Amino acid sequence: MSRGFQFAAMAACAALAAPAAAQDAAGAWRGVLIAGPNVLRVVVRVSASPDGKLQGEFLSIDQSPKGFPLADLKVAGGALSFGLPQIYASYEGKWDPARNAWVGVWKQGAGSLPLTLEKGEFAAAPPAPAAAAPKPAQTPAAQTPVAKAGGGKTVEGVTVQGQSNAGMRVDIDRRSYDITKDLQAQTGSIADALRNIPSVQVDVQGNISLRGDPSVTIMVDGKPSSLFKGPSRGQVLQNLPANAFERVEVMTNPSAAFRPDGSGGIINLIPKKARQMGKAGSIRVTVAADDKAQLNFNLSSVGPKLTLSGDAAWAHEKQQVTLDDQRASLDPVSGRFLDSAQHSDVDQTVDLLIGRAAFDYDPDSKTRISGELRGTGIRADADTATSFQGLGLGGAPLAFDRTGTVAVDRVNLAANGSWRRKFGSEPDHELVVDLTQDRNTERLQRNAIMTALTAGVADRAENIRNDTDTDQSHVKVDYTRPFADNAKLKTGYELEYDRSDFDNSGRTGPSVATEVLDASLIDDFRFSQAINGVYATWQQPIDKLTVLAGLRLEDTRIDMKDPTTGFQGSNDYTRFYPSLHLAWKVDDAQELRASYSERIARPQPADYNPFRVYRDPFNFTAGNPDLKPQETHSFELGYQYRKGFTYYLATAYFRDNEKGVTDVVTDLGGGVLLTAKENLTRSQNGGLELVAVGRWGSKLSYQVRGDAFHNEIDASGLGFAGRRSDWTLSGGGSLTYQMTPKDQFQLVGQLTGKRLTPQGYHEPLGLVFGGYRHQFNKDWAFSVSGRDLLNSYRDTLVIDTPALRDRVVTRVKLRAIFLQLTYSFGSGPRKDTGIDYGTSTAGAGPR
Repeated sequence: MSRGFQFAAMAACAALAAPAAAQDAAGAWRGVLIAGPNVLRVVVRVSASPDGKLQGEFLSIDQSPKGFPLADLKVAGGALSFGLPQIYASYEGKWDPARNAWVGVWKQGAGSLPLTLEKGEFAAAPPAPAAAAPKPAQTPAAQTPVAKAGGGKTVEGVTVQGQSNAGMRVDIDRRSYDITKDLQAQTGSIADALRNIPSVQVDVQGNISLRGDPSVTIMVDGKPSSLFKGPSRGQVLQNLPANAFERVEVMTNPSAAFRPDGSGGIINLIPKKARQMGKAGSIRVTVAADDKAQLNFNLSSVGPKLTLSGDAAWAHEKQQVTLDDQRASLDPVSGRFLDSAQHSDVDQTVDLLIGRAAFDYDPDSKTRISGELRGTGIRADADTATSFQGLGLGGAPLAFDRTGTVAVDRVNLAANGSWRRKFGSEPDHELVVDLTQDRNTERLQRNAIMTALTAGVADRAENIRNDTDTDQSHVKVDYTRPFADNAKLKTGYELEYDRSDFDNSGRTGPSVATEVLDASLIDDFRFSQAINGVYATWQQPIDKLTVLAGLRLEDTRIDMKDPTTGFQGSNDYTRFYPSLHLAWKVDDAQELRASYSERIARPQPADYNPFRVYRDPFNFTAGNPDLKPQETHSFELGYQYRKGFTYYLATAYFRDNEKGVTDVVTDLGGGVLLTAKENLTRSQNGGLELVAVGRWGSKLSYQVRGDAFHNEIDASGLGFAGRRSDWTLSGGGSLTYQMTPKDQFQLVGQLTGKRLTPQGYHEPLGLVFGGYRHQFNKDWAFSVSGRDLLNSYRDTLVIDTPALRDRVVTRVKLRAIFLQLTYSFGSGPRKDTGIDYGTSTAGAGPR
């Protein structure tokens, strides 16, 4: 049973505790909660003390015979209210004489759930306590292990209008997916898990896009992280174990409460956190052929006031990559195209180590103090071998072999502290202060020896080093206050200060023994960016319509300096970012949604560096200090249907982009290419996304998703006449068969269609996963999963301009079979790691 579902149980039980008049409240009230495939019976027992005050307890009778104390019960005028400060929950309901029951809604954090309570016990309920002497309210320390609030920071925004019966949580401005029930997420990387999430695409290099837009902000626990910034982000995503996280939130049109960064939207990764009272932990071992292995360990201690948790992960994997580059460049001398072919093999070993320690301390029922330390280290060592044959200027033959090594060390350290204060009995009335300090270091060392095979090429030895240091400070203050008629105001301030230093150096020569410093490889670029922002959002239900309107003001100050070249510059701007979300409830099963937000795609610090960085003899990259952020106006119109175990979603979307930042490839002559950053004039894209979730019978569940995406680019400045446009059809799906309560099978497939680029396109690619899991008992579980079962995963990039024709095929050996054994220990219920799939789909489940 999921923790979110247990939270719902406790808060809903608390809601059960008040009748139409105080003297009628005494007794037992029963209700049923339905969350996906789970059905949970709850009972609230209320009694009156000698002074007439109400007191009571609630029970989740399918979990434990012991109860949890109620607090602040109030009954007046046929309405009741109730607060449950232990889990930051509250309840409001009205008496329905026709049904002879309470009809109301309980709230917890950003969530809400309808609940109807009827008089009496369930037949299987434990016997009620003696009524002669009212029982004092128990302290939390005396309780049966129960769920504790505050695990994982779901990014907060608006009240949930109901639960998703299809196993997917949908709010007015986001969707949330439980990846703990995805077998591939138990053995693979977070990139593998994201490939199973609707709206998300991940390419061979680990680069992420949302509905075809690669400008995506990735957050961890609702906070930005330098771990997912810069050119190595794809490598981090491909090596970070997915089983360190429990949920993924996707926001394709975020509200003004969030930074406008990322024209495609926001992906928020929610780490696993302890919520069950008592001490517990688990050890997970995963192995595969070709020297692949993972070891995961976590431990937690949850008490009435203090929660301690920690986890560690180690992963080791060998990766094989091949690259074939067929190139034809226009020769300015002869006027004809000169052909060349380059083949590269990369054998890489990656080792990853992750550690985390955290605490939550509740000095009283309205205050929480939290802290976390997190560290991630990645070491990658690669052996490379390249062969080149082609024609140089004038058609002279060129050929060489190039061998070398690449070593990358990346370390990320982060510290976070937060203070949360609740006001009154309303869980939404609160003040949160959050501080984060993040440091990321990357050391890249490349050694290569080029052996000439023709007269037009000279022998060359290279020793090149690229060092990057990034410090990020983040401060966020959020204040939320509810008003009458379920209205809500949220306002806040946010500061992010980033400082990055790029230190490039290198030595070259005819041989290793004769290498000397090469001035063309030496550069020191320094970048700093301060972003100050304030925002306010207002949520107002009006009959069947819910409105969420917001406005954000941000001021950005950028300073750049290069002591090597003497370059200095700045790039400042101040802008407003509005947002609007509308939701119209047609009936209990259907809802219409519309939204608008103004977003930007902010260039990365390295994108501003004008220094020409050497990659290999035929490839250079460079930034642009004059870059401006892409400006995006994003529109969405959606329909959703939720009933029983069925969920349908249709979303039409449109994005109007100006000043888009993109890679532009220029032929420098002799087949040497420069990839630089430029602002495009304008582009537009849009499409229709369809998602269907449900089940056939009681054991087979499915998810099907499809996206028709149209992209149009003004490429007049890139050597093309007018605009370029194309359609992309993508899709995916999963089948999950729950053969027995302890045996689960899963098959997942995805297909990404042809994708337009400013100077060409990417060809379609596909991927298939499969897996089986068996739960021996509450302590032991075994799973086997296969990645890229058809060995079909490859990326093909085609560049076709009047002066350059290039076809680059990259093949990554993803195919692998993973075996995993999990042992869970400690007191309290075990966390469900995926054997009870129910109506959940690949990457989808109730949070």
